[in-house]
Amino acid sequence: MIDLNIQIEELISNNATDFQISKVFKTYYKNYLDSIDTTVETTGGKDFFIKHTKHTDKFLILLYKYILRKNFASHQPMSTSIPISLIALGSYGREQLCIYSDIDIMILYENIKGYNLKAIMEEFITLAWDCGLKLGSRVHELKEVSEAVKEDITIKSSILESRLIYGSKILWYGYENVLSKIRKTNQKGFILDKLEEHKQRLLKYPLTMEPNIKDGYGGIRESNMMYWMANILYGATNTKELIGIQYTEDEYKKYRQALEFIFQVRNALHNIARKKLDQVTLDVLPDLSLKLGFKNKPRYTKDRQCMSKILSCLHIIHNFTATMVKKFTRETLFDATNIIKLKKLRFKKNLYILDNTLYCSFHRKEQTLNSLLKELIELPLNVERFDRSYIYYASKVKLPNVQTKELKKNIKTILCKPNLYPLMKLIYNAGLFQAVLPSTKKIIDQPQFDGYHTHPVDIHSLKTLKFSQNIENEYIKSIFEELTSEQKILVRLVSFFHDIGKGRTDDHHILGEKLFKSMMKSFDFSEEFIKLGARLVRYHNMMSYMATHEDIYSEKTILNFTGLIKTKEALKLLYAITYSDISAVGKNIFNSSTESLLKQLYLQSLPAFENEDFLNESKRRIAKQNAIKKLDKYKELPVVLQKKIMYIASNQIFLRLKAEDILDIAIKAKDVDTYIYKIINDSQLTIRIIRKSPLNLGYLLGKLEFLNIASMNIFKLYDNKKAFDISFSEKIDTEDLFFIEEIIKDSFDMSKTTITKTPIINRDGIKIDCNHSSYLASMQLIAKDQKGLFAYIARIFDDFNLDIESAKLHTLNGYARDLILIEKNGNFCSKQEEVLDLICVNEEKD
Repeated sequence: MIDLNIQIEELISNNATDFQISKVFKTYYKNYLDSIDTTVETTGGKDFFIKHTKHTDKFLILLYKYILRKNFASHQPMSTSIPISLIALGSYGREQLCIYSDIDIMILYENIKGYNLKAIMEEFITLAWDCGLKLGSRVHELKEVSEAVKEDITIKSSILESRLIYGSKILWYGYENVLSKIRKTNQKGFILDKLEEHKQRLLKYPLTMEPNIKDGYGGIRESNMMYWMANILYGATNTKELIGIQYTEDEYKKYRQALEFIFQVRNALHNIARKKLDQVTLDVLPDLSLKLGFKNKPRYTKDRQCMSKILSCLHIIHNFTATMVKKFTRETLFDATNIIKLKKLRFKKNLYILDNTLYCSFHRKEQTLNSLLKELIELPLNVERFDRSYIYYASKVKLPNVQTKELKKNIKTILCKPNLYPLMKLIYNAGLFQAVLPSTKKIIDQPQFDGYHTHPVDIHSLKTLKFSQNIENEYIKSIFEELTSEQKILVRLVSFFHDIGKGRTDDHHILGEKLFKSMMKSFDFSEEFIKLGARLVRYHNMMSYMATHEDIYSEKTILNFTGLIKTKEALKLLYAITYSDISAVGKNIFNSSTESLLKQLYLQSLPAFENEDFLNESKRRIAKQNAIKKLDKYKELPVVLQKKIMYIASNQIFLRLKAEDILDIAIKAKDVDTYIYKIINDSQLTIRIIRKSPLNLGYLLGKLEFLNIASMNIFKLYDNKKAFDISFSEKIDTEDLFFIEEIIKDSFDMSKTTITKTPIINRDGIKIDCNHSSYLASMQLIAKDQKGLFAYIARIFDDFNLDIESAKLHTLNGYARDLILIEKNGNFCSKQEEVLDLICVNEEKD
């Protein structure tokens, strides 16, 4: 910086132009940013923030001094005599300026006639921008500040963190007096507005596998929130000032250590991206973990260690700041008229239940863990939430060295409660998870890098428990309600502990089964209860896998599935557990397509427990035919049409559809000379076609390659007619339906083709089974997800005159996992090598 000062002085003395001087400033600042890489690695979090802040201060002061020199020449007065003050705001004011963060400043002035202040301020801002500074500037006259903060609480928050950089100290002292009044004005209104703003921010950025460390759960904004409340209510300029008053030194130290690590993460993110980046994405994690010094270990990769520590720190910051914000603001927000109301809502001494939420004093005397559990057992079932005051109290309990018989008995009672979720959420938030359930040690802050789960294992487990306790799907809920009390307990416990085997090197299904057995045995559950629960933990994702990857109408698939599940009762429990597990992954993961597949698998599996012979495809067809014959609508049909319906070529239509739906399709097909179609665009786009004229399927799917196909069924009817049912994973805009209609119509021109990129498909990713069933062969495909993948295969099948009976298309972790059922008409199995040669023509070479 000294060299820069000398260089500027030389340029001024040589009458250099503004452009020449600004170019020198800009070059210096760019070189400084380029050199930051080493600085970050050697100074870490808060230390770097302070160094970067101080360097930015000096650079801005140098710019300002140059502008003063330019305007006053040799008649420049002392800087404190010029009625301008440069004031740092926000993170810059807190001395927490990150590499590529906006530099927020206020140019405070007093309009004295003897100075050309407007020109000075405008030239300063322009020069700063020209130098590449991301300057966020506010310009206010001192007398305007009090009114300005009334416009927006964000302005008030930023101003609370003011720090003088340079300029008139007289003006600064006047500004401090204004700040003091601002802090005391409408405190309650400010607090309520900030609490609502903070709530909305956390809803927007919840804790996920790609956390936002600035605005999200446990992020830097949560730390800011605590500072704002401390500043407004106690006049604290540093939260450290409240040690011994609002929290202990140990509590504050733990919080500051976590915050320091998040500071380091933010610096590293900015440094890696070379721009402002506050979200830890899975793409940037490898570089981040390396820059933060993590190294691969035999059991855990550096990425897993890094993410685990990030998650842990975010939890610590969130729990501490949320608790202290509640503690700071409770007196200001308390309504004295509620005293009478609270007396009526008193549950017992120092405990109050209001709106299904349990409250207590922040100064309540700590108890033992066993006493806490006894208190939770006594609570009425309507308690759904716990106030921060009670979470704080629970976090202070005295932990035993070993679990006594009485403690285990109380834990078992808790585990059997129908309102288990809020109790477990409390135990988790209070940091007692491992003390109460030692087997959960490995899943705490355990990341999941499978590209499927949105949350780390512990959060996902809690959410799964929540869904098992609040089943929204009416059909699954009706099945759940018919279960016994013990079976409902088992659904909740398996939902909660289904991933307890994760975080270890071996298969989490097998380890989970063992851990569940051991844990339930320690709590003295019955042997039969443990055996069934352990089997459900072992196969907790089997129903989901079968529904999305296998042919659920195949006798072989159903027998394999039911052979693992063993009993009809276990199937019902697993159905509810699967629903809860999928729903907990993320919004809209349990969608209409998944719902339909699971329901069909459930319904197809039920008969296997009653009469295994009923799984025989021929017998199931006959049973469906008999059901159709009983329908009044069928009895009214001409005899010729009745016979045609009974002799429909497709076996799958009788296995997959209800009797009423089969009859409806068959009747509609009667008058079809060319084709008819129907487009449904509710929760997802579905195209239904009945045709007699040939359909150019490869062209149809090729033109719709911008949509992801979820499933496709093709049923041979009678009189050379076919029914097509193609469902996509999303709906389209209403105005685009016209284009879909045009594509359908064009698909009956067999001369049309689409130009699609030949996808890369490896032969070892294809598995063919010519004995899938009596009527069908199957082709299972695993390949990188690529546009037009299935359309390409359909076009090849068209060329070989192969009839696709159905297709189930599923994508996970960037890979397509498709199941195609092909009619055995003599062409496929005899020509499978030729078909494969064409499908894999663009095979990836080693």
